[in-house]
Amino acid sequence: MRQEYIRAAPTWRQNGPRYDCAFVITDPELQGMRGMDIARMFCFFSFKSEGICYPCALVQWFDRVGDGPDESTGMWMVRPGFTGDHQRNLAVIHVDTIFRAAHLIPIYGRDFVPREIAPCHSYDVFNGFYVNKFVDHHAFEITY
Repeated sequence: MRQEYIRAAPTWRQNGPRYDCAFVITDPELQGMRGMDIARMFCFFSFKSEGICYPCALVQWFDRVGDGPDESTGMWMVRPGFTGDHQRNLAVIHVDTIFRAAHLIPIYGRDFVPREIAPCHSYDVFNGFYVNKFVDHHAFEITY
């Protein structure tokens, strides 16, 4: 079985933060992307209550754009989720709902990307992303 790391680090290799994205199972009754959402991991932690340990993650949700994959690319599109008062849509989730890492590609538009934008800030700078189903065969199989 393959092992993968999903990271949430305020500094990564002395080169800025690294807050990975992941597929999170939100409706196990539905297949593929219809039963999952994309979330950006900000912190992993655990707490005990009545002797039971609960491993959790603090995440920012991404909202789906449309009801299906983009017709041109075949990839789902998402955008960072915000509340009605323009705050990040944050939640605490159980780590067992995290299915696997997700690779997002910014929707660049027509202009050149300024050189001063570091890769570690892409999720904060761009307004929309493609969920990359071509990153590996596992992603291809689940993002229909």
